Amino acid sequence: MSRTSLRLGASVLALCAATTVQAQTIGGSLQSEYVIVTGQRDRAADPNRPDTQVTAAKAQEQINTVNTEDMLKYAPSLVVRKRHYGDTQAPVATRTSGLGASARNLIFVDGIMLNSPIGNNNSGASPNWSVVAPKAVSRIDVLYGPFSARYAGNSIGATISISTRMPEEFELYVNTVGGIQDFDQYGTHSTSGTWQLSGGVGDRIGAFSWRLSVSHLDSTGHPLNYATLTRPAATSAAGTVLTGAFSEFNRTGAPIVVVGATGIEHQVQDTFMAKLAYDFSNGMQLSYLASLFRQDDDSGVETYLRNGTTPVYTGNSNIDGRNYNIAASTFSNNLYNTQQSKLAQGLTLKSAPDGDFAWEIIATDFAYLNDKQRVATATLPGAFTAGAGTVNRMNGTGWYTLDANAVWRGWEDHEIAFGAHRDAETFAQVRNNLTDWIAGGMGTVVNSAKGRTATNALWLQDIWSLTSSLKASAGLRYEDWRAYSGNNFSASPVLNVNQPRISASTLSPKATIAWQGSEKWRFTGSWGIAYRMPTVTELYQAITTGVTLSVPNPNLKPERASSYELAVERRTDSGFFRASLFWEDISNALLSQSAPLVPGSNTLFSYVQNVDRTRARGVELVLDQYDVLFPGLELMGSVTATEARIVRNSVFAAAINKFLPGVPQLKGNLVATYRPDDQWSFTLGARYSDKMFGTIDNSDPYPRTYQGFEGYLVADARVRYRWDDNWNVSLGVDNINNKKYFLFHPFPQRTVLLEIGYAR
Repeated sequence: MSRTSLRLGASVLALCAATTVQAQTIGGSLQSEYVIVTGQRDRAADPNRPDTQVTAAKAQEQINTVNTEDMLKYAPSLVVRKRHYGDTQAPVATRTSGLGASARNLIFVDGIMLNSPIGNNNSGASPNWSVVAPKAVSRIDVLYGPFSARYAGNSIGATISISTRMPEEFELYVNTVGGIQDFDQYGTHSTSGTWQLSGGVGDRIGAFSWRLSVSHLDSTGHPLNYATLTRPAATSAAGTVLTGAFSEFNRTGAPIVVVGATGIEHQVQDTFMAKLAYDFSNGMQLSYLASLFRQDDDSGVETYLRNGTTPVYTGNSNIDGRNYNIAASTFSNNLYNTQQSKLAQGLTLKSAPDGDFAWEIIATDFAYLNDKQRVATATLPGAFTAGAGTVNRMNGTGWYTLDANAVWRGWEDHEIAFGAHRDAETFAQVRNNLTDWIAGGMGTVVNSAKGRTATNALWLQDIWSLTSSLKASAGLRYEDWRAYSGNNFSASPVLNVNQPRISASTLSPKATIAWQGSEKWRFTGSWGIAYRMPTVTELYQAITTGVTLSVPNPNLKPERASSYELAVERRTDSGFFRASLFWEDISNALLSQSAPLVPGSNTLFSYVQNVDRTRARGVELVLDQYDVLFPGLELMGSVTATEARIVRNSVFAAAINKFLPGVPQLKGNLVATYRPDDQWSFTLGARYSDKMFGTIDNSDPYPRTYQGFEGYLVADARVRYRWDDNWNVSLGVDNINNKKYFLFHPFPQRTVLLEIGYAR
């Protein structure tokens, strides 16, 4: 990592250490609700213990929350790429992996898998956050790394567990949020709005408890993309003279012109959730959760080009003395309508948590009931009202999980946990032609892809009390994985191939040791091996090679991660401080890179391949202190410095020793909250990241442009007033400094939000 990053990291460490000492001399009556290391002293080496916990109460006070993923805005080392309110493509970056590695994270709500195990990208394989509304969340636990035998190899980055709560008495809430954003970039000058109305009711009647909630979101966003054209080297007088374009450079530094804005989405989303629970007299509990998410999303486009006063979208044109042939797809492919209905269900039966033996059985299912996107292919402006197009459907896609877990505490100085797991995924995608992209019936099949994966696993873990202050855990996870029923079809170029059935069996050891040096100090060391299996879409992707189509590699190997962490923690009545060193080596890393597809050819194509070895190492510092400088002021924050590089690559030598895509050298956040009394709270937060690379060979050194990944410093503010025990009102501003930046897509500019809530 760079000297600047190291110097900044050292400075923050010094600041954190100084603040820790000062806060402990002042003391405080409040306890941290944001960064909590849970577990009792005798469970100190528990690898299932969360590294970070975000409670609903803390998020409501400090974070401008419209969608559930907002609650992780200031979580240490995590970055959620949320492009606008209601974004359904909001993946998570962790300490060692970027935004395009969604398969390296596990995300659950009450045991239901919300991460999309069908892919490894930041689009169609993004987490399904919208299945759970923010007001239904009790807390979010974050666990770093593959150190727990309970979780599959997808936990390489992080395991995020969302918990919802059940009422103990009658509850009712109503909450409304409204937001306005002024967006100004290139030729787009717009004011867009978002509003959300949510409500819920619940009660307990004897042994039976229930909770119902509903959320409605109506959001209009800023452009997600820009229409650009590569600038010809030679001048020309050919073509119709147009005005309105903006001269720019792309992320490789090549000159381009920006000719319009695309992906201007208007989303209407509804989430319906029901949770039922029954407590038996013997301490057992049976619970059921169902959540239905529905979305209707219309995307529009805006051209900057004018022939006089007439908007122009396509054709043989002349811009600033250069000739361009603007294809119809430049704008029309970003004119679309998406309709989705997804149903998540989970059934849990568990024993009483106390006693020598405890167990739980969890069965979950996630189904794409309806998922279709209609896209225009006809020339604009005619395509605004009719014309040819395509429809992409993913109906039938989904997954289910089965888990049986247990723990035995009857053996002195040992706590033995074990379990069995199964998950199975189905991917189904069909694209058809449409004579009318808005309302036309299905035409011929353009292409299709399908496939299935399944994993059976057994795991065992023992927490051993070596002494009263020294604990150790050892775990082992066995996984048997297979991919089957794969098929790729294309009408033109012609392709119709049944993919081979493949399988792999892996054994993953884990170990953690923890020493409670004193009441305040704790030291831990963790190590774990994990195997992340290829996803369906990585295995069965289709690549066009001129007039032919092929599937580059349906025999990908699992990626193997070897992860290490050393951490020291100091906890007092007034707060918490943690410093962690982490190291991760991945062999056979699954990354998209350029390589010949046809043996002996010099033509390169980009597709997922096994990269020999990648390495990430770094330091994370986390702080949460109360009564800093004066009573009522809380300061919390984190900084993560990472060096993540490609160490060996036998296929693409240009990538060796280059930085991993999407992993900045330095990122962090800092949040200050002042509570003068029980009614008012004032919060100011800041989020920072270095620039990143989006390509595996770092061939995109120009980040401050569309499709670039530039550094940013963004400040947010929130003021909350509790009128009484029932009513509260909040006023917030996201990106208060109006930073205009790109993480491939343009990100939101200054947005003002007003929230009013009632609860009893």
